[in-house]
Amino acid sequence: MTSQAVRLFRKMDGLFAVYKPQGVHWKHVRDSIESNLLKALNSCPPPAPQLAVQFQLLSGGENSSSKDVVLSPSMVPTLADHPLVTGPQFHKVHVGVGHRLDAFSSGVLVLGVGKGNGVLEHLCKSHVTRDYTLEGEFGKATDNFTHTGRVIEKTTYDHVTLDKLERVLAMIQGANQKALIMYSQVDLHTQEAYELAVRGLLYPHGKSPPILTGLRCIHFNPPHFTLEVQCVNETQKYLRKLIHEVGLELRTSAVCSGVRRTRDGPFKVENALTRQHWTAGSIIQAIAHFSKATRKIRKSGMYKQTAGQLNSSAQVQEQTRSQTEQINQEHVELSSSTSDTVVDRETPVTLSEGRTKH
Repeated sequence: MTSQAVRLFRKMDGLFAVYKPQGVHWKHVRDSIESNLLKALNSCPPPAPQLAVQFQLLSGGENSSSKDVVLSPSMVPTLADHPLVTGPQFHKVHVGVGHRLDAFSSGVLVLGVGKGNGVLEHLCKSHVTRDYTLEGEFGKATDNFTHTGRVIEKTTYDHVTLDKLERVLAMIQGANQKALIMYSQVDLHTQEAYELAVRGLLYPHGKSPPILTGLRCIHFNPPHFTLEVQCVNETQKYLRKLIHEVGLELRTSAVCSGVRRTRDGPFKVENALTRQHWTAGSIIQAIAHFSKATRKIRKSGMYKQTAGQLNSSAQVQEQTRSQTEQINQEHVELSSSTSDTVVDRETPVTLSEGRTKH
């Protein structure tokens, strides 16, 4: 019969999302959750101790003259499996981290436990879009594009308007749409490309630079403004630099005062666990909530892996076939050149014989 701790551990199998606060490293978040899960497992009551038969020696009494040994069997608990003897049952719970966030950023951080660590690899290799909220401030530039960096320039921003900002954002988004089409490796003259573009299912194949699939301003109160971004293959440093480039396009300067991830694929910020809910019970509930999304990611990753293997096998077969055809062609050309040589050698003899007869 399995213990309560083992039954609890079997429920910790899947993906879940937490909200990483700003100023906290993702390793600290992971270590805190691992510690909480480990404490919950080892705090479960141990299973009932096993009983063993023990024989006790009984005395015959004072008036008894018999010298026979009298043994009485009894059941006593064994202490070999006691926690004070064996120590804690669990020593390590591995929690994997998906698309990471640096210390400056906050928002949705996807974690995996148990078999969910394997699903995390499929999630990281997939081309799911992620949503961010970027907070910017006009009027200064720093060495690391953040408001906490060393100020290297101060500029005016009175000429910046919402209309000018939206035109710059549309220009940036248009350039990224062209890059998305180029890296998607889809023929634009086909019906498939049109349908994928209409449904918003174009995504880059293989390695590609960061690409913005959506960009708009949701708050404008100079010098402060807020952008909403949808992107793939991004880094938080790239997003902070984006704020700096927006300022340059507006003939001013700007720094990033906040990066907040609001969605990572199917994991949204409203379903992310805050710090007070980083407990075993809340995590198990979150794993059950995202079980359908986890199965979908696993199935999609296995399908892409199988498709990649089939494509590589087809490429090998095509390469082997082309090499075979090339060898056969060279053999045919060699045979043809050999026969021509033989004919050339025999022809002068025939001509000379004809002249002699004549």
